[in-house]
Amino acid sequence: MDNSVSNNTPQTRLATRIMFLSAGMITAAWASIIPFVKYNVQISDGVIGGLLLCLGAGALAGMPLAGVWAGRIGCKRLLTASVLSFAILFLLIPMMESIYSLAFTLFLFGMSIGLTDCAMNIQAVVVEKASDKPLMSGFHGFYSLGGMAGALVMTTQLSLDVPVMLACVVTSILVVAMLLYSLTGLLNNAENSSGPIMIMPRSIVVLIGLVCSILFLSEGTVLDWSGIYLTEFMNIETSSAGLGVASFSVAMTIGRLTGDKIVSSMGPRIVINAGALTAIFGFLLTLHTDTWQLALAGYALIGFGCANIVPIMFSATGKQTVMPESMAVTAVSTLGYAGVLAGPALVGFGAELFSLPVSLHIIVGLMVLALLISLKIRV
Repeated sequence: MDNSVSNNTPQTRLATRIMFLSAGMITAAWASIIPFVKYNVQISDGVIGGLLLCLGAGALAGMPLAGVWAGRIGCKRLLTASVLSFAILFLLIPMMESIYSLAFTLFLFGMSIGLTDCAMNIQAVVVEKASDKPLMSGFHGFYSLGGMAGALVMTTQLSLDVPVMLACVVTSILVVAMLLYSLTGLLNNAENSSGPIMIMPRSIVVLIGLVCSILFLSEGTVLDWSGIYLTEFMNIETSSAGLGVASFSVAMTIGRLTGDKIVSSMGPRIVINAGALTAIFGFLLTLHTDTWQLALAGYALIGFGCANIVPIMFSATGKQTVMPESMAVTAVSTLGYAGVLAGPALVGFGAELFSLPVSLHIIVGLMVLALLISLKIRV
């Protein structure tokens, strides 16, 4: 059978969506138990920040390994190992009673998530490349759906006074069940790569990675700082501070789930340009309005505008020829995740030096830079 045909079947498309759903679910589930972890180990906000860096460091350590492992053993084996790993490690996190054991567990948990993130995007690129239509936005949309599902599953259980440990068991069982269901659609084919563990990203891959880094940084800025901005500068009630994230997240999910049709009808270049301009306008609207309702509309515009740019960038890694696909996806994922880690610190540093609104205007400038860089990328 032609490999390109076997890479694009209903089973492979469904399995790819399930992997994105699982990754989003476990990430949101972890965020839901952070307050319990803080109380259980009796640690301060500063220590929690350090532990989050351990998770991020683990993800960054795992991502460069994913490209070569996917090439040597195939996505199926790699995803099976990484998803099982984060399902098991998620159960161990609430059991940790010391800072050091928790830090080590979170590092391994982050590594498993990093491996999964890269491997699922590698499979997504292969499956989309074998198709005659865009699929990447829909795949990433399932990550957003997974985030909502994970938060809903954990929050519902905890609100019903289900013990945290049991709630984690239920979530891990769901993740493992989805993995088992999707096994037949995960790709076995490996490239038998025997090259180095890491390859420095080259030319066009660097540009793709920079665009993803800026987009992830911008998304992280909304998630981490919208609540503070709304309460301190828009005088919204603290209890409603999450409305900015909610507006952003719902709009992004809708944008991604409808993105494949939009990209097919309008073309990727128009979607990138229009999306970036929409997001830029959304940022400016939040920063230059006096009403919180318009600020929420601005966050929704940011979510809708950003929704399909990163998926299109991952699709572009399948079109470039300067690096093997698996290594290119690894490089882009790693550069993008670096933006996730750098975003909160960059905004916070700018807010200390100037003010939060001024710092957020810097993000607007970076979005303009991402748009200009994207013009040099063949999509």
